[in-house]
Amino acid sequence: MINGISEQDFAAYIIFGLVLNFVFSILFGIYLTKNIGMEEMIQSKGDKKQPLLVSLSLLIPYAKMAVTLYRVSILQFYFLNKGYSHKDFWIYLTHERE
Repeated sequence: MINGISEQDFAAYIIFGLVLNFVFSILFGIYLTKNIGMEEMIQSKGDKKQPLLVSLSLLIPYAKMAVTLYRVSILQFYFLNKGYSHKDFWIYLTHERE
């Protein structure tokens, strides 16, 4: 028992969370590619490293999916609602801030 659930159920939650993360990440990547373009994304990509917390979030069920949904909400509420483009969001994600 882990926190009141069996090991098999806990493993199923982890696997389902990872699958859900990959589905959301792939769909978000496809969405950005359609709106920016693959060539433009490759040319404007920066050297920003992912924070350690994002890398470690793969170990917690649904945490990585929550990070992806957080990025989607930042795109919608901060960038698109204020008149910025998808490319501005891509630059925000991939470039170090000065």
